[in-house]
Amino acid sequence: MSSGQLAGRRAGKKTGLGYDFIMVSIERLSGVPVSEEAVECVERKGTGHPDTLADLLSEAVSISLSKEYIRLFGAVLHHNTDKGFLAAGSAVKNFQGGKITKPMRFFIGDRATFKAKGIKVPVAEIAAGAARKWIGENMRFIEPERHIVFHPELAPGSRQLAEIYAADGAKRILGANDTSAAIGYWPLSPTEELVLSLERFLNSKSFKRRYPETGEDVKVMAIREKRCLTVTVAMPLIDRFLRAEGEYFVRKEMVIGEIERFLRTKHLNGYFEDFMVHLNSLDVRGKGMGGIYLSVLGTSAEDADSGQVGRGNRVNGVISFGRPLTLEAAAGKNPRSHTGKIYGVLAHELARKVFEGTQGVREVYVLLASRIGMEISRPALASVKLRLQKGAHPRDVSGRINEIVGEALSEKSLLSFTKRLSQGKYNIC
Repeated sequence: MSSGQLAGRRAGKKTGLGYDFIMVSIERLSGVPVSEEAVECVERKGTGHPDTLADLLSEAVSISLSKEYIRLFGAVLHHNTDKGFLAAGSAVKNFQGGKITKPMRFFIGDRATFKAKGIKVPVAEIAAGAARKWIGENMRFIEPERHIVFHPELAPGSRQLAEIYAADGAKRILGANDTSAAIGYWPLSPTEELVLSLERFLNSKSFKRRYPETGEDVKVMAIREKRCLTVTVAMPLIDRFLRAEGEYFVRKEMVIGEIERFLRTKHLNGYFEDFMVHLNSLDVRGKGMGGIYLSVLGTSAEDADSGQVGRGNRVNGVISFGRPLTLEAAAGKNPRSHTGKIYGVLAHELARKVFEGTQGVREVYVLLASRIGMEISRPALASVKLRLQKGAHPRDVSGRINEIVGEALSEKSLLSFTKRLSQGKYNIC
């Protein structure tokens, strides 16, 4: 992105909110928004995709540990469970029902607080219980006691990092426990919105009631060339609901019809001129079991594909190849001090607030960077890059942007934000 420097100012005032130390770099971007570029490519890995499962299970563990630390000690203590790995099992598929021959395995890493103030915390039990509970509530055909084995591989953290949490309770801003950076943007392009909403539609309760034979392992890839869109979807059909190959292809055509109706109703609003839908592109009629995408449990993790934290969606729910991406995995990271998670979510929130709260802005990118040990309310870098509408002037927006960033990084706002983060109030993939 080419850019011209707009302003570098302190956010806030010397009195009042108390965030006068934040230096915000504001730059004006040239060029057009992503939605006006000639091509765009966006992907989303759905609920049952192995990478998404690894993210969501690791996050469930962090949320449960956070709640237990708060119950016992009044604050979230040192932990990071972001080194999760889902190892694929083995399965035999068959019409009217296959079977699992080897269970999946989920390895839960990496650090946690096992004891504080003389009180022991049953970390392994909490971690495995949280992951087991999430599976039971979100995956219709996985029986967590039979189909997946949980391996908590958590250990106490370094004394130096644990000391960050040692002082008085939850009512203070902590120092960052890592040097990292995160970027967020707003608004989503029409293509990004389409990919996000289509996966959510295919994994919605109402869709699964109407098409129970569709699995949760949904992957959506959209390629836009000017105003023409090609959507490729991968989604297995559950073998127990099908009697023969022919029935598979009948159901497949019904699902394609549903996808096309959804896109026409929700997204063909004048932006896209034409679209094409592909579902399960490897299918070949006449090859029997070798030519169709079947599943026993609804996820390819049952036998075909392993999953790892950080390889899937970014915190805004998509993988957008024309945007700058945060490489830090948010799932499982500590919600009180790990800026890889806090800044990852906050950067997108800030971009949205700047866009919605500032006149004359077309597109916003926010970059936040931390230095280990510095309070998370004092980022080493707070950068806002934006494209302005025709006629808008930099001096009209810089003051408002500084107010928005300064408020979000104030002690009161950050404490409230990290509390909601620890409760699982934000999507992390």
